[in-house]
Amino acid sequence: MNLDVHGARVLFEIPVKIPVLGNIVITETVVNTWIVMAVIIGLCLFLTHGMQVHCRTKRQIVAEFIVKKVNGMVGENMGEHFLKVGYAPLICAIMGLSALCSLSSMIGMYAPTSDLSTLLGWSLMVFVLITYNKFRAGGPLGYIKGYFEPIPVLLPFNIISEFATPLSMAFRHFGNIASGSVITGLIYAALASLSAAIFHLIPGIVGETLAKIPLLQVGIPAIFSIYFDLFSSCLQAFIFCMLTMMYIGSAAEG
Repeated sequence: MNLDVHGARVLFEIPVKIPVLGNIVITETVVNTWIVMAVIIGLCLFLTHGMQVHCRTKRQIVAEFIVKKVNGMVGENMGEHFLKVGYAPLICAIMGLSALCSLSSMIGMYAPTSDLSTLLGWSLMVFVLITYNKFRAGGPLGYIKGYFEPIPVLLPFNIISEFATPLSMAFRHFGNIASGSVITGLIYAALASLSAAIFHLIPGIVGETLAKIPLLQVGIPAIFSIYFDLFSSCLQAFIFCMLTMMYIGSAAEG
C-alpha cells in the first residue's frame, strides 16, 4: 500500500486523467468515510422508520432523544435563530460523522479523522459558514471594517486570526486522534518486544515457541483503547461541534 503526496494510504487509482484535476486517486480515507456515511444513513433510516405522532417504539424514543439534545445544544450555544434556520441537522451530522470516523479504528479500519485532509475539509466548511454569517450580520463593509478593529494597526493580526480559526480546529482534532493511533501502535510494538523478552527466558523449545507469540498483546491494549479510541473519539467530536457553534454564533453577533 503506497502513500500519496498528502500521506493518505492509497487503495487504488482510477486510470482516468482529467485535464484540470489530473489523476483521480481514491484513498483509504475516502473509502472509509463513505462506509461511515453509509452506516449513518442506514442508522437514520432504521431509527425513523415507521414514526408516529405518539411515540410507541424504542427506535422513535432514541431518535427523539437525539433530536431534542441537539436542538438544545444549538439553541443554547447559537440562539433560536440558528435553530429555526436548520443548523441542528448540520451539527448533528458533523458530530455523528466525527465520532464514528474516529471509532472506526476500534474495528481495525483506518480512522478518516487520522487524515489531516479530512479535518481541513470540515474546517473549511466551518470557515465558509463563519464568513457567510459575518457578511450577513454586517454586510461587506462591516466585514472589512472588522479587520481594522479595535485599531487599524491590528489588521495583519486580525487576518491571521481569521484563517487561524479553522486551522486550529483541524489540527486540534487531528492531533488528538492521530496521536492516539500512534501511541496505540507503540504500545502494541512494546508489548510484542516485552512478550518475546520474557518468554525467551524459558529454556528449550517451549520458550522459543512462546516467544514468537505476542501473548501480552492480548487484553492489555484494550485498557488503553477505552481512552484513546472510545472516550477521546467522542470527546473530540463534541469539542469540534462546540467550537463550530461558538464561532458561527459569534460571527452572527458581529
